[in-house]
Amino acid sequence: MNKELPDVEFQRFWRRLQQLGLNAYEARSYLVLVGHPRFKALELAARAHVPRQKIYEVLDSLVEKGFAQVVQEKTKLFSAVEPSLAIPSYLGRRAQTLQQELTDQSRMAGGLVEDLMTAYSEGQGGRGTLDYLRIVGEQSQIAAQYRKMLGDVQHEYMEFSRPPYAVDPLDEQLVKQARVRGVNCRLLLEAGTLDEMHRQRLEDYVAVGVQVRQVGPLPMKLALFDNTRGMIALLDPVITKPTWTSVVFDHIGLGEAMKGLFEDYWRKADGEISAGHASF
Repeated sequence: MNKELPDVEFQRFWRRLQQLGLNAYEARSYLVLVGHPRFKALELAARAHVPRQKIYEVLDSLVEKGFAQVVQEKTKLFSAVEPSLAIPSYLGRRAQTLQQELTDQSRMAGGLVEDLMTAYSEGQGGRGTLDYLRIVGEQSQIAAQYRKMLGDVQHEYMEFSRPPYAVDPLDEQLVKQARVRGVNCRLLLEAGTLDEMHRQRLEDYVAVGVQVRQVGPLPMKLALFDNTRGMIALLDPVITKPTWTSVVFDHIGLGEAMKGLFEDYWRKADGEISAGHASF
């Protein structure tokens, strides 16, 4: 039985198939095949408005992607693969391909980072007057910088923690790893920001020796590493949606000032949370 899709539905399905990854000719050809048992290639070209010189390339691609199949009779005919089979299978293969590409790119990126860092270090030989300060507004870069400093810390790490997070310290294994290395870790959490999931994670942190206290409103977000390097994050006062802009610093004087601020709030905070008592 032949059944042509109404034009409105045809256009809607055509766009959605392209969103999945088919090109315009492939999507149109598949939709025509769906409404008919089988077609010769040139018949399909006419029905799907695909140039005759392109139709074999389109059909080969549809067969490769699992949307069409060849029915061999006196002449080669083509029919649609059932959508419930074609679409999930296609997406599964595409996911595997994308994952492999991402794995390959990640492997290549590791070596590229090392090579470019060498060139970057050589190029930064002449330091400017404000090289110890950098402003970072992009969330992924803030997160990467935070994790790098947390991974490099040797002696002491302290943080004012309040949402929204570029990196949630209670969801960051590098904090535990720093503690295992013998780093003194202290977290000062803003009151009322913990949900049940975070309370459970807090138990794990306290168990490995991370010191945690709770305090009222914090003036900013602060992460300080070895009293010298760190990040200060301030809320943008102009826009309504909470957005943080971070200042990354590597400066002994500023580090000492931030440590003094931290110690002041640490003294004002509630008593230290102990294992088995991590409820707020």
